[in-house]
Amino acid sequence: MFDPSFGLLSPAIVDLIVEATRQTLFMVAVAGVIGTLVGLPLGVFLATSRTGELLSAPWLNAVLGLLVNAARSTPFIILVVAIIPFTRLVAGTSIGTQAAIVPLTVAAAPFIARLIEAAIREVDQGLVEAARAMGASPLQIVAKVLLPEALPAITLALTLAAVSLIGYSAMVGAVGGGGLGDLGIRFGYQRFMPEVMAAVVLVLILLVQAVQSLGDLLARRLDKRSRG
Repeated sequence: MFDPSFGLLSPAIVDLIVEATRQTLFMVAVAGVIGTLVGLPLGVFLATSRTGELLSAPWLNAVLGLLVNAARSTPFIILVVAIIPFTRLVAGTSIGTQAAIVPLTVAAAPFIARLIEAAIREVDQGLVEAARAMGASPLQIVAKVLLPEALPAITLALTLAAVSLIGYSAMVGAVGGGGLGDLGIRFGYQRFMPEVMAAVVLVLILLVQAVQSLGDLLARRLDKRSRG
C-alpha cells in the first residue's frame, strides 16, 4: 500500500509517476491519431470547398465550419461532462484512461481541422493554378500539390495539437480520467503532497518540450526552403 509519508524519490512515488506518464502518453497518442484521421481530411475540405475553389461546396463548407467552431468554442472541461453519455456509449464507462480518449478525440479533431485548413491556405495559389492548367484533377492537386507543399506547416500544426492534447489530458484527471492530471489531483492536491504535484508539473513540461522540439525538427527537415 502506498504510504503518503514517502519522499519524492521513493520507489512508490516513482512507480506512480511512471504509470501516470504511460497513461498520459497512451491517451495523447490514441486521441492524436484518431483526431488526425478525422481532422486532416476535414481541414483539407474546409480549405478547398468555398465558392469557386477546388472542391466547391459552399453550403457544406458552411455547415461543417459551424460545427467545427461550435466544438472548438466549448471549454474542454465542459465538453468532457457534456458528452459523458456518448463516452459511455463508446467506451462502456465514463472514467479511466480509455474513457478519457473519447473527449480528447472529440476536442482534437476540430482543432486539428482548423490548423490543417490554415496550413493548406498558406500554399501559393499560383501552384494550384499551374496544376489546373496542366489538367490535374482536384484530388490530384490536393494529393500532389497542396499536401506536399503544406507538409512543414502541417507538421507544426500537428505538433501544436499534440502539445494541446497533453494539457487536455491533465484536465481529464479532474473527472477520473487517469494520467498525470489524475495523479496530481489525487496525491498532490487531495493528499496535500506538493512534491508529487511538482513532479507532475515537471514531467508535463518535459513532455511538452520533447514534443515541441521533435515537431520543430521534423518541420525544418521537411521545409524545402530551409534545405535550399
